[in-house]
Amino acid sequence: QVQLAESGGGSVQAGGSLRLSCSPSESASSGRRMAWFRQAPGKEREGVASMTNRLYSTYYIDSVKGRFTMARDPAEDIVYLQMDRLKPEDTAMYYCAAGYVPGRPVYDPKSYTRWGQGTQVTVSS
Repeated sequence: QVQLAESGGGSVQAGGSLRLSCSPSESASSGRRMAWFRQAPGKEREGVASMTNRLYSTYYIDSVKGRFTMARDPAEDIVYLQMDRLKPEDTAMYYCAAGYVPGRPVYDPKSYTRWGQGTQVTVSS
């Protein structure tokens, strides 16, 4: 299976922005959703945002709603996570996930079969 590659992480001050990228995205014909997860040290991997692959509908957890935007560029075969008004509690390794198993919980890491190596996001106060 083709693995994913994330990029765009870095260190910013609170209130700043970062845009994460993930390639390759699922093909539109697969109909599978993709998701972004994050994992802070000592914590479980947490689903942050997901997108259906046909209608491009997006969903976010409450803590990032209004600040994070997931988008897809089919021409470039890339999925993005635009993160604005970052907070120190957003500090984590961020992962892109694909290969969603239909019917499984959207924000359960076990629901996805393809992952990238992650990209670190550090937000200082």
